Amino acid sequence: MYLSPEVPGATPLVCVNGGLLFDHNLLWPALAPLAERRQLILYDQRGRGASQAPPAARSARIEHDAGDLPALRDAIGFVQWDVLGHSWGGGLAMLATERDRSAVRRLVLVDAVGPVGNWQENLLRDALPRLSPGDRAVLEHIDQQALLSPDPGVHSAYSRAMYAAWFADPSLARMFSPPRSASATGAAVAAKLRGEGYDWRPLLRAVSVPTLVIHGDRDLLPVSVAQEIVATLGNARLQVIPDAGHMPFWESPDLFFTLIESFLSTPSP
Repeated sequence: MYLSPEVPGATPLVCVNGGLLFDHNLLWPALAPLAERRQLILYDQRGRGASQAPPAARSARIEHDAGDLPALRDAIGFVQWDVLGHSWGGGLAMLATERDRSAVRRLVLVDAVGPVGNWQENLLRDALPRLSPGDRAVLEHIDQQALLSPDPGVHSAYSRAMYAAWFADPSLARMFSPPRSASATGAAVAAKLRGEGYDWRPLLRAVSVPTLVIHGDRDLLPVSVAQEIVATLGNARLQVIPDAGHMPFWESPDLFFTLIESFLSTPSP
């Protein structure tokens, strides 16, 4: 776990990374500018990075990860905090906020997965034209049925080959190395979400925490996913970032950090 220095009088912000397989280094130091005005908390989800794998890792579900977030807040000793989630971490952040509504002051969702899992259906089809011949070849050799099993190697290879498709600008994608991980816990969560699908809307309609939904207009996840989040949550607004993909903190940092600072600095009603 990483905690930046405390900032007196400012609500701390916990940042939840996506990727399902990966640790908090997906967001640190990318989100370091936010630490100038508040304490940031970044952590490794169970069985990823330096976090110990749970017993029976193959039974892991994203709902277990969501339950860990309020427990982490209690363990640190915060009465209230703000929550930011990116990609799959946005889904986790929404589920955790539903469980811990009174303790979440504000919620920021960055290119988050949708409240229902149908966005997964066309993801590979839409990704292929954005990828190099080498990455396309890797994906074409991965049996899609294999992604329904909790094989860490298969899920890691798939995620790495897909990485460049998340960027709007291919030249920018080449500046970053795809992350590596072989998390059995993350692979189990990914396999269940892919194989079983999900619909979190009945739960999330109860969330009325003020929410900022940020989405790149050239993300592999279409803007309609963000629009469905706004339609589901009780107090959310959407900000689309032009010419950005799935990584607006790298692709459009000036606008990205300005939007978040403005939202988090607004006093609660």
